[in-house]
Amino acid sequence: MKINENTLLEGDKVVLVPYDAKHVPRYHEWMESPELQQLTASEPLTLDQENAMQRSWREDDDKCTFIILAKQQWADGSVEEEQCMVGDVNIFLTDPTDPTLAELEIMIAEPAHRGKGIGREATHMMMSYGVTKLGVKKFEAKIGLNNQVSVAMFKKLHFQEASVCEVFKEVTLEMTVDESVRTRLLEDTADVKERDYRQTCSDRRDHV
Repeated sequence: MKINENTLLEGDKVVLVPYDAKHVPRYHEWMESPELQQLTASEPLTLDQENAMQRSWREDDDKCTFIILAKQQWADGSVEEEQCMVGDVNIFLTDPTDPTLAELEIMIAEPAHRGKGIGREATHMMMSYGVTKLGVKKFEAKIGLNNQVSVAMFKKLHFQEASVCEVFKEVTLEMTVDESVRTRLLEDTADVKERDYRQTCSDRRDHV
């Protein structure tokens, strides 16, 4: 999605940046993990296929993706951005007849960064972005039944269980964005800073 191609979102623990070509090798490395393939219901791709996927995520109007960076590492300008990567967060506009419905996905690929509130913060930031910039009014999350950590996180974020599909072994959780949800989201992300991504990258290099 072009709307976020130069958007950086800085939170308390994480920084969200657009999925760029330079991120693909590390992302490809992650997705060679059988554990992550299972948790994300993904098939292994070649590096060329992963590069093509990155381009489609950048160009397609129905996909919005941010790479999640660990802010503590990223704050050190001498550390390459790719070394700060810990996961990704995505919005898919899955229904062509309803552009206000979004499927939400979150992956914390680096085990050392799990269980520290990073996934929760990145999800909050992405939801706020979806509501304010994309006009999302309803979120869905489809999660493998074996991924109880992710299910529990979404339930803590007030998502409700909508259905269970035994065939695909996944549960669908939903949240409708009414005025109280919108207010809570905006309050929870009030300290998030939106920056120009290319300018921030340039500033990081200049400070090394």
